[in-house]
Amino acid sequence: MASAALGAMPTRPRRTRVLRPGVWILPPLAALGFAFLYPLALVALQSFSPDDGGHSVEPWREVLASAAFRNALWNTVWIASGATAGCVVLGFFLALVIAFVPFPGARALGRFIDTFLAFPSFLIALALVFIYGSTGMANSLLTGLTGSHGTPIAFLATPWGVLLAEVTYFTPFVMRPLLAAFSQVETAQIETASSLGARPWRIVHQVILPEALPSLAAGGSLALVMCLNEFGIVLFTGAKGVTTLPTLVYSRAILQSDYPAACAIAMVNVLLSVALYGVYRLCLRGRHRRGGSRAGA
Repeated sequence: MASAALGAMPTRPRRTRVLRPGVWILPPLAALGFAFLYPLALVALQSFSPDDGGHSVEPWREVLASAAFRNALWNTVWIASGATAGCVVLGFFLALVIAFVPFPGARALGRFIDTFLAFPSFLIALALVFIYGSTGMANSLLTGLTGSHGTPIAFLATPWGVLLAEVTYFTPFVMRPLLAAFSQVETAQIETASSLGARPWRIVHQVILPEALPSLAAGGSLALVMCLNEFGIVLFTGAKGVTTLPTLVYSRAILQSDYPAACAIAMVNVLLSVALYGVYRLCLRGRHRRGGSRAGA
């Protein structure tokens, strides 16, 4: 009887411990801190640690006062800005053609752009060296036709060669968000504007461009950030006298063993990249906000 009564009594449910949501974020934060934040903190600390010991702002004072740093900063800014402008113009035009001009292979070309994003940058520079280098196909063809012994095409070893290589490589990074934005443009608006007599460039300016402007700004900001930190293209083109911040860091750290100065230059590059990444995130947020407002309407 007692056992039957005990069997009839309701049993208490076991208490299961549920981890708070904040606990689950600790492992990725620890991994991020160990893999990225800790090395970055070491670089920042090394930039204030001269070779003679102690901590001082002397490495920063030396770097900021040097003509090599100012020249590298100027080269980095103008090459990155010029390459970004070229990427924006060329990327907008190519994305416009792929999205709104029907031709065979447009879908395959769009998929190739997705594949192109995975290519390393030095492959593009190496391909340009094979074509326009001093012993490349173009120079070999011209010397064979003219009989000259010089180098008819020598722009690849100049800043313009670096600019061409960066525009070639980073244009798809602008095209990808633009193609996504163009796919959301309502064709009814284009057809209505066309039926009212609007010319193609007016349709692009008044109908398509306002819809794609946040995506264009996001892609351009991303290209600018990546151009600021590009190292492989400058190295593989062999441009003489073209020193950017990444190559200056390499020169000071590897060739001159001046680690405090290299870390100070690297921190300047990091600060520039973080500031531009903030601009990119703002542009991306504006793009999502515009998409949400369109969906709500």
